[in-house]
Amino acid sequence: MRQSHDAYDPALIRRVLAETRTIALVGASANPARPSHHVMAFLLARGYRVIPVNPGLAGQSLQGQPVYARLADLPEPVDMVEIFRSSDAAGGVVDEALALPQPPRFIWMQIGVRDLSAASRAEAAGLIVVMDRCPKIEIFR
Repeated sequence: MRQSHDAYDPALIRRVLAETRTIALVGASANPARPSHHVMAFLLARGYRVIPVNPGLAGQSLQGQPVYARLADLPEPVDMVEIFRSSDAAGGVVDEALALPQPPRFIWMQIGVRDLSAASRAEAAGLIVVMDRCPKIEIFR
């Protein structure tokens, strides 16, 4: 499903958030001052299963969840891959998600993260992509 990434239909955002149960949060941080830390805590409190992905923290626990080094190490399929990395790194994360035996249904790039080429690759594979948005903010809308 190819779409413009300058604006999103609120119904699409609602659908993505309603149909997502398990999220791989790439770029999860142990630092409580980092936005990824706050968003992870918020999503966990809202009942989502959040699996942190960060090679520097792999093998540790973050907010009670085991941390994995990369998407390929995840013990289960996820509905969404949320990218808390730079726009330059987003393409590699999307490619890693597309290579999973069971790719996610959704790719979500955090505020400030945009990669149109990666979005096109994901959409060509049938995934829905949201860029430059925060699920925590969108849930409150």
